[in-house]
Amino acid sequence: MPKNPLSFFNVAFEQAQSAFAHDEVPVGAALVKDGVVIASAPNRMRQNSDATAHAEMLCLREACQLLKTQQLTDCDLYVTLEPCPMCAGAIANARVRRVFFGAYDEKGGGVDHGARVFEHTLHKPEIVGGVNEILCGQQLSDFFKQKR
Repeated sequence: MPKNPLSFFNVAFEQAQSAFAHDEVPVGAALVKDGVVIASAPNRMRQNSDATAHAEMLCLREACQLLKTQQLTDCDLYVTLEPCPMCAGAIANARVRRVFFGAYDEKGGGVDHGARVFEHTLHKPEIVGGVNEILCGQQLSDFFKQKR
C-alpha cells in the first residue's frame, strides 16, 4: 500500500475539477509509479469528440506511451468514480497493480456494480473503493444539478 494514497487522490480530484470547468462529467484520474504521478487526465469525451476519452483511458494511454509498454504492473490508478466496464477492461489488460476510486457508480460502474469486470478477467488488481466518496459524489451531483 502506498504511504499516503490521499495525496495522489488529490491529483485525480483536481483533474475532475478541470473536467467540470470544461463542461465534462467531472471524473479525474492519476497513475502513479514508484511514488510519482506519471500520468493524469480529466474526462475529455466532449472536448475530443471521443466516447472512449474517459479519464482512466487517457491516463493508461499516456503512461503506456511514456513507459513504452502495454503493461503497467507496478502502477496504481487513482480515479474519482468507480471505473465503467470499458475502463475496467483496459485496467485489467494493462495489468494495473491497484485501483483506488472515490464515488461508487451503481448504474454505470464495472467494478463493484454492473458487470463486475474483474470477476471475469485473468488479472485482478487490488481494489480500494470509497476514497473521499462523499466529496467525489458531491462534485458529480453538483455537475448534474447544473445540467437540469
